[in-house]
Amino acid sequence: MDWILLAASIATLALALGLAHRPLGDYMARVFTTPRHWRVESGIYRVVGVDSDREQSWQAYARSVLYFSLVGVLFLYLLQRAQEWLPFSLGNAAVEPGVAFNTAISFVTNTNWQAYSGEALGYTVQFLGLTVQNFLSAAVGLAVAVALVRGFAYRSSGTIGNFWVDLVRGTLRILLPLSIVAAVVLIAGGVIQNFNGFTDVPTVADGVQSIPGGPVASQEAIKELGTNGGGFFNANSAHPFENPAAWTSLLQVFLLLLIPFSLPRTFGTMIGDRRQGRAILAAMATLYLLSTAAMAAFEFAGRGTAVELAGAAMEGKEARFGLVQSVIYATSTTLTSTGAVNSMHDSYTGLGGMMAMINMMLGEIAPGGVGSGLYGMLIVAVIAVFIAGLLVGRTPEYLGKKITPRAMKLASLYILVMPILVLVGVALSFAVPAIRDSVVDVSLANAGSHGLSEVIYAFASAANNNGSAFAGLTASTPWLTAALGAAMLFGRFIPIVLVLALAGSLAAQGATPATAGTLPTHRPLFVGMTVATAVLVTALVFFPILTLGPLAEGLL
Repeated sequence: MDWILLAASIATLALALGLAHRPLGDYMARVFTTPRHWRVESGIYRVVGVDSDREQSWQAYARSVLYFSLVGVLFLYLLQRAQEWLPFSLGNAAVEPGVAFNTAISFVTNTNWQAYSGEALGYTVQFLGLTVQNFLSAAVGLAVAVALVRGFAYRSSGTIGNFWVDLVRGTLRILLPLSIVAAVVLIAGGVIQNFNGFTDVPTVADGVQSIPGGPVASQEAIKELGTNGGGFFNANSAHPFENPAAWTSLLQVFLLLLIPFSLPRTFGTMIGDRRQGRAILAAMATLYLLSTAAMAAFEFAGRGTAVELAGAAMEGKEARFGLVQSVIYATSTTLTSTGAVNSMHDSYTGLGGMMAMINMMLGEIAPGGVGSGLYGMLIVAVIAVFIAGLLVGRTPEYLGKKITPRAMKLASLYILVMPILVLVGVALSFAVPAIRDSVVDVSLANAGSHGLSEVIYAFASAANNNGSAFAGLTASTPWLTAALGAAMLFGRFIPIVLVLALAGSLAAQGATPATAGTLPTHRPLFVGMTVATAVLVTALVFFPILTLGPLAEGLL
């Protein structure tokens, strides 16, 4: 029965995403290619002092991304530190400096890792700080992806677009209208939207329970659409005020997959060959289905006395939604850079938890975060083309552009950044005596292989800008707030700079005519090569550490 429910749920998602893929993908392509500016956009450009009709070199584009993000980090940090003086603080004190630093980086990098309890932040910090960054960080990812697409589409150009125009259009024309519609639907489904604060109500046991309120639906909408993931409440999407019913849970999965699965259509439209977009979409969908099936198999086959008595591996799962909805949500949130959860990944079976890790270790490309999934998959496609070129002894080409040594160096560095951050972070956590004592004695709720898995998961989540966690880990210690903050920062912006450098290198090239020896990159063979490349790179890098953590736990 579980497999039937899983197939029905996936089919429902596929139908809804299929219906939205073409119109939304084409609309986003028009947004980023039209020369016309809205009046409100022109006003923003005048205030910022931007020439909206002047395109930027990749260096100028990258500087704009970094400067803008730095301002966002400083503003959000100061907002948290001043919380107790802000309206709607709900009596909460200022956020501790280390946690404020970690949170500021987390939301600006689209990670939304929460080293704090969701209820510890007042409404002003939530909607003026966190919700604003939910929009802006997603818009930055969109802008970078579109810049790389222009790198493939442009011919002999020294520019890749204008970051400020891409940022404003992505926010106002795509994320904001979609979020308004999504928020209204969520409110209709029972997600709360108010400024009521905490309400004390008597219980049947003659006690008092404090019921929280808040502007939840508005934040929930962009939390999913922007693949952000930070929950208004500490329980995230397992909280009934964030996720009231099974259908709203599936709706949230639809929202977090909507833009990433539509961007391949945008890519194909902008480069003038929609077959290429379909190939990228097919690679994403293949990885998504394989991962979902694997996690479902591990969770459905959970063994043990407690599991058999419960009838399924229900520890940490949301009883309202059941095992199937938990698996779909966990797969979707870790294959995108969302990090929202409706169940606790720490309680999954050893191999089921491993699949959540592998989803992130793939680079979150199936379909990945808003923007980041597309440019991550295009990097994998470039590497796949290069490998194919080596096999047949030809200079590799992709979409009419030669894959030069410079392009391969940039793509290789992109692939190496995340594994280095994960492996170095985990190694330092256990190799340095003072740090190890803090991690083992304070942060870990479990010893042995599962404790190692908690730390691996945390650094994989931070370096991939995911934000979900194995809930047994206490991450508010000085070491983990600093180390995970650094992993989020470097894991976001080093790859972005490398992607923009690649975009500039490609845009400067002219067109290379296709010949009889050119590898067709829109056929099933190339889709299979791209999927195999993503899996192979991940396996070569992470298999040793997985054997010590989740594999050791799952096979015992």
